[in-house]
Amino acid sequence: MKDYIVRATAANAQIRAFAMTSRALVEEARRVHELSPVITAALGRLLTAGAMMGSMLKGEKDVLTMQIHCDGPVRGLAVTADAKANVKGTALAPQVMLPPNGLGKLDVGGAVGSGILSVIKDMGLKEPYVGQTQLQTGEIAEDLTYYFATSEQVPSAVGLGVLMEKDNTVRQAGGFILQLMPFAEDETINALEEKLRTMDSVTNILDAGSTPEQLLELLLGDLGLEINDTIPAQYHCDCCRERVERAIISIGKKDIQEMLDDGKPVEVRCQFCDKIYNFEVEDLEKMLTEARS
Repeated sequence: MKDYIVRATAANAQIRAFAMTSRALVEEARRVHELSPVITAALGRLLTAGAMMGSMLKGEKDVLTMQIHCDGPVRGLAVTADAKANVKGTALAPQVMLPPNGLGKLDVGGAVGSGILSVIKDMGLKEPYVGQTQLQTGEIAEDLTYYFATSEQVPSAVGLGVLMEKDNTVRQAGGFILQLMPFAEDETINALEEKLRTMDSVTNILDAGSTPEQLLELLLGDLGLEINDTIPAQYHCDCCRERVERAIISIGKKDIQEMLDDGKPVEVRCQFCDKIYNFEVEDLEKMLTEARS
């Protein structure tokens, strides 16, 4: 099954809903970065949420970035997504190994620890929107639920999961985001809370063969679910040589001059896809000229 997002409403538009299957894109992140199982789960959850939150953006050129700065052994995670659900991410410490948590699950909370979640939305304005909250559990879904409530004042429920195979490839990955509109009635809220309290985990539901549509049907079928559309999602890095050149120019004349003084070619590795770009001394001289102009 290819990765995709379902966008829907329920209870006469009192609830807006997103659900997703993301196994392929999480597996691609694991492969590119050679992630350990627990970091695959941590980054995979953030990638899944990032793709769904990217699909909430209004403008085609809008970009969403989520950053976690934390004191756990992973030290930090970053994910970037666009409005078409193209998503990419990276982990500062990709190969952390931890024993299972008390429930026998991958200890994502232990890998992340305490810290700050930042959500940055670049919507083509003079300044990007930046929202920040303290991490609540390090488990990602609960942290995003708290972020939506405090930074965006939107009561939300977020469920995210990554299930690994015994050979450490990704077996299942996916999630949902449910958001209450300001006019949501108490009866709707109570019904949704009861459904969330009794439902199985996202990965168990997907692993049993359910689609994102069926996941939403389980959650919202009793509340008049209406599927609006589906959009494909993928792990996609849009880096290119020209973009890397611009990044080098942006660091300034002093640093470029220091590279030139070394008299050696420079190798730049993309943090999102691991692609390597090589720049000869002649290339650096051109970039220094541009930085000066």
